[in-house]
Amino acid sequence: MPTGALDGLVVADFSRVLAGPYATMLLADLGAEVIKVERPGSGDDTRSWGPPWYSESDGAGPSGPEQSGPEQSTYFMAVNRNKRSVTLDLSEPGDRQRARELALRADVLVENFKPGGFDRLGLGYDDLRPDNPGLVYCSITGFGTGAGHDLPGYDLLVQAVGGLMSVTGSGPDEPVKVGVALVDVITGLHASVGVLAALNSRATTGVGQRVEVNLLSSLLSGLVNQSSGYAAAGFVPGIMGNRHPSISPYESYPTATVPIVIAVGNDRQFQACMRVLGQPERASDPRFVTNPQRVHHREELFDRMSALLAADTSEHWFARLTAAGVPCGPINDLAGAFALATDLGLSPIASVDGVPTVANPIGLSATPVTYRYRPPALGDDNDKLWL
Repeated sequence: MPTGALDGLVVADFSRVLAGPYATMLLADLGAEVIKVERPGSGDDTRSWGPPWYSESDGAGPSGPEQSGPEQSTYFMAVNRNKRSVTLDLSEPGDRQRARELALRADVLVENFKPGGFDRLGLGYDDLRPDNPGLVYCSITGFGTGAGHDLPGYDLLVQAVGGLMSVTGSGPDEPVKVGVALVDVITGLHASVGVLAALNSRATTGVGQRVEVNLLSSLLSGLVNQSSGYAAAGFVPGIMGNRHPSISPYESYPTATVPIVIAVGNDRQFQACMRVLGQPERASDPRFVTNPQRVHHREELFDRMSALLAADTSEHWFARLTAAGVPCGPINDLAGAFALATDLGLSPIASVDGVPTVANPIGLSATPVTYRYRPPALGDDNDKLWL
């Protein structure tokens, strides 16, 4: 088996729920040995977040010293493969000492406790650095360690106060959240990048460092053109449904079956789109000839295109527009999305010890990701030599 890019790296994972566990799972997929530390009895909150649940076909599901039964939360499974699980009660001096021992032999520590929480336990960065100067210590918070110290870091809350919901919804005055905890995922990605950057620096200096990420700052970065429009031009965007503030046609349209998305990025694609729709003259109409003009006259363009697209099925238009080089596609549910990825040869589902898992999207030619351990049962490794 090829050696993972992070083979030999030890990660002490004291994080819970989504942002931290997602970051540490990415490190684990790349070969790191991730030791997940959980509360005795209940473990990570997401262990109880269901339905849906996963049951192995033979009815003998994952079991461990503190959890048994055939069902496992698919939410927990989403971000905890390739990890070992140990339980420690950090309110107990003996378990705190074992946590410290783990941290002192780790290359990376990831925690998302309330700011200051780990310091009060004697497990803060300044507590550990003298005895483990190479430690990369990653803290994930909701709103940083300053004035936002006490604010709770929940994804839905940050989607609201961080502006994401203000640009997401079917129309003005109808803000909605994104259908997944996207802020946590974005933050987890930032955390993993920060950890890898600190490890690269350590390879040169021999010294680790503190890595800090927070949900609000990660979201503002992830809003890219929307947040840049405000930062650079003072522009406050609003809800536009499936439309794009700067490009047209770039939205969803009704067809005789399911809606289809058309994402025209330049004038050449628009000309091809109009030819397929049987109205090539529209591409030279002064109202539509360039993208800024199309954006200005988007309502008229939408009405004309909708009338034409409604005459046939999404499958018909997908085939014809794609053949003409026009970016488009039907609005799939997840079954359709996985089917498309499979048809394209992307292998979206992998298997770890017989348990299905969503494949890691990173392709590495020399050190590919691996799927070594199924998501662990709570305390599955308490009797092994991890501490």
